[in-house]
Amino acid sequence: MARAFLVVMDSVGIGGAPDAGAFFNGTLPDTGANTLGHIAAACAAGQAEEGRSGPLHMPHLDRLGLGAALKLASGAEAAGLGAAPQGRWGAATEVSQGKDTPSGHWELAGLPVPWEWHYFPDETPAFPPELSAEVARLAGTEGILGDCHASGTAIIEALGAEHCATGEPICYTSADSVFQIAAHEEVFGLDRLLKLCEDIAPRLHEMKVGRVIARPFTGEAGAFERTANRRDYAIMPPKPVLTNWVQNAGGRVYAVGKIGDIFSMQGIDELRKGPDARLMEHLQDLVAEGEEGSLTFANFVEFDSIYGHRRDVSGYARALEWFDAKIGKVIAALREGDMLLVTADHGNDPTWAGSDHTRERVPVVIAGTGAGELGQLGFADVAALVAAHLGVAVPG
Repeated sequence: MARAFLVVMDSVGIGGAPDAGAFFNGTLPDTGANTLGHIAAACAAGQAEEGRSGPLHMPHLDRLGLGAALKLASGAEAAGLGAAPQGRWGAATEVSQGKDTPSGHWELAGLPVPWEWHYFPDETPAFPPELSAEVARLAGTEGILGDCHASGTAIIEALGAEHCATGEPICYTSADSVFQIAAHEEVFGLDRLLKLCEDIAPRLHEMKVGRVIARPFTGEAGAFERTANRRDYAIMPPKPVLTNWVQNAGGRVYAVGKIGDIFSMQGIDELRKGPDARLMEHLQDLVAEGEEGSLTFANFVEFDSIYGHRRDVSGYARALEWFDAKIGKVIAALREGDMLLVTADHGNDPTWAGSDHTRERVPVVIAGTGAGELGQLGFADVAALVAAHLGVAVPG
């Protein structure tokens, strides 16, 4: 029996989305956004980091077809990403009307989102008064702080001290379909924050808001830091997805990173979490230990959460090179009959205006199943490829 490892490099888009003009960062459309292509160009031009010279170095994924997928998706050629592919490779286009985590992951797992998400307006206040009042009631406070679109790191810097003084939760959103609540782990309490998010999530899900996200932080004024205890409360997929297909066929399903949150633990037997460095250790362990017939579904979020949203080109480039070096060891440890498929869920071009995700195609590169071009795919074809490798039937 075979095993499959589906790995999502969160936000590592490769440009070329045909409908990018319908998606915006502020007033600027996403037309021309290209996360990987623009980072590679910045590296080659010496603009990614002071004192750095030379192209983006990702030899392992490039040998699988990463550079070829970039060119197929957007026509871009990048210095350092020109190897002749030795894996199977292609570029995938999304049909769901979102450029966010649930849309991308659900569709990669075989389920395009069957509705339009609810988004909060980019104005202050951003939330309906009755929603804000309900959050305050559940929190046991006079009101809430924030009530606006914001960067998560910027808003805790701006409002963290007031939060610690008043106890009122910091509530904010973004261009994604999210409702985020930040609170101090000691002052407000981590368990209290998680309970607040869990209690308000059903109301937001009824509104078709994709996720309620707990954003705990610690520290003191001027030195607040978000912790690794983030938790996402996502709408449950309305139909079975890849994880269910594999589990129902008798295979064990491992979730690494925020996959368990994204799919509300549906079809998942075991969850392993932590920062990206720890997630890579989990992935390496599962390559060594995972059962025959199993699926490991992993998300590496820090490309997006730490570097993309903060428009940190040099940090993003370093993260890509770190990931490539580590995934090279994973590839070397695969057993005969294993499939490792590496892809992404959307873009987050750090050279682009604004701080939101960007609408892009994503790479699909595969180790362990031979070589050859897959061409232009849909996101849902990723689930079909994994299911076919495991011998699992795709419903419908």
